[in-house]
Amino acid sequence: MSTNDNQLVRLFLESSRTELLGPTWSRLRECVTPLTVEQVWWRPNDASNSIGNLLLHLNGNVRQWLIASFNRSEDLRDRPAEFAAESGLSAADLLDRLGATLEEAGQVIGRLTEDELLAPREIQGYRTRGLDAVYHVVVHFGLHFGQIVYITKTLLAKDLGFHKELNKTGRSD
Repeated sequence: MSTNDNQLVRLFLESSRTELLGPTWSRLRECVTPLTVEQVWWRPNDASNSIGNLLLHLNGNVRQWLIASFNRSEDLRDRPAEFAAESGLSAADLLDRLGATLEEAGQVIGRLTEDELLAPREIQGYRTRGLDAVYHVVVHFGLHFGQIVYITKTLLAKDLGFHKELNKTGRSD
């Protein structure tokens, strides 16, 4: 493997880790922390998920695709239960659970090698590679983060101010 390949692998992994544990995670916590239990489990209709469902789902996805897959540990995920839940845990409990999972995932990402990224895997019935698994989790996390922000804005009827620094540049959300 060339020096450039090593650098590319390292940059991909650092970027992936930052994307999961950096500003997105901080904003997600800031977004969800003030919500009541009722708000966390509110659904606009039966076809939609609550913030609680999405947090359970993110936790299950990260644990399955990164932790169980790369640690070659048993996959204990119960995906249907993530979406079936209708009440229970508070915002703090859900965030603590997801935070612990993200920390563990960050450790996994921090030790991955090029060989592990290129190795074939089977996750959730999909044939994939390690690189695709990491990328899947980062993209998936961002998708559901956006949904959680939208639901929070709907519930609180306020701008969360995540990009207020851009107002000084003449750009806005």
